[in-house]
Amino acid sequence: MARQILILGASYGSLFATKCLMAGHDVQLVCTPGTAALINKEGTIVRFPIKGREGLVDVSSKNLPGKIAGAAPEEVDPRSFDLVVLGMQEGQYGTPGVKELMGRIAAARVPALAIMNMPPLSYLKRIPGLDSEALKGCFTDPSVWDSFEPGLVSLASPDPQAFRPPDQGKNVLQVGLPTNFKAARFEAEAHTALLRELEAGIDAARYDGIEIPVKLKTHDSIFVPLAKWPMLITGNYRCITANGPIPIRDAVHGDIEKSKAVYEWTGKLCQGLGADADDLVPFEKYAKAAEGLLKPSSAARALFGGAEHIERVDCLVRRVAKSQGLESPVLDETVRLVDAQLAKNRAAAKA
Repeated sequence: MARQILILGASYGSLFATKCLMAGHDVQLVCTPGTAALINKEGTIVRFPIKGREGLVDVSSKNLPGKIAGAAPEEVDPRSFDLVVLGMQEGQYGTPGVKELMGRIAAARVPALAIMNMPPLSYLKRIPGLDSEALKGCFTDPSVWDSFEPGLVSLASPDPQAFRPPDQGKNVLQVGLPTNFKAARFEAEAHTALLRELEAGIDAARYDGIEIPVKLKTHDSIFVPLAKWPMLITGNYRCITANGPIPIRDAVHGDIEKSKAVYEWTGKLCQGLGADADDLVPFEKYAKAAEGLLKPSSAARALFGGAEHIERVDCLVRRVAKSQGLESPVLDETVRLVDAQLAKNRAAAKA
């Protein structure tokens, strides 16, 4: 049965879209009018590395069983979809057009799966003992999430790494690290069953007889997606230095013992919230993967590119930690660096 899936964000979202298209589902990508026109004319291309195979495999949406379409936010009626996937950066949900669409999604009560580094505020309300009011200051526009029912919002750890090649069109994406999306269940069994249906279809799909990496894995624990927190705090946000951005590999392996201490501290915070040790990824496995991450994180690139807002997982984890009576001088310094650079960017924008 072909499902109708709405995905907000045509960059990272096109990776999830391609996996759904391979399984025979139809996708509408929400993006700017120009990108939507390009997708409607040429489709999308996602380039995957395949283990044991030289070069990349280009997966074109035009050669897949599912149908894809691009649309601007104001053109979308969310009531027509079985699932919404949130693949934009957190700050984009409060922008004109997108914010109104988010309101329509919440009103339609369609289940929404976020593939964001920054967990939606509605999802955080599902974690027992968290004071969501105290976390609002970490969000660009927390009011976006006010009308969302927490049980209808879930999160998938966005472990796969991907980027737009600078010399290609906005309908092309290249996968750098082909790991899996690890999704937490919804509160309703029917919505969780939909995730498992997508998971099975994605797992079975092939492209020209080739098994394409990046799968969807659905978990009963709501803490599994938080396995990304230790990775983000240890690598992605420590790409941000006083002297500019550095690659994730260097942030992790420049001082491996310090990185291990930060990683394990963040993991213990997650376990204090209710995560099981099995929900998390061992440091050694993460450190091995980080050896191949030769670019600064998207947050670091955006920050030093002049962005006035970035996803503040650093701020979020720090506030959650303080609520649990925990502190990390390394994280404190990261938050200070991000705050200072954002202040500089905002001052330059006003000048």
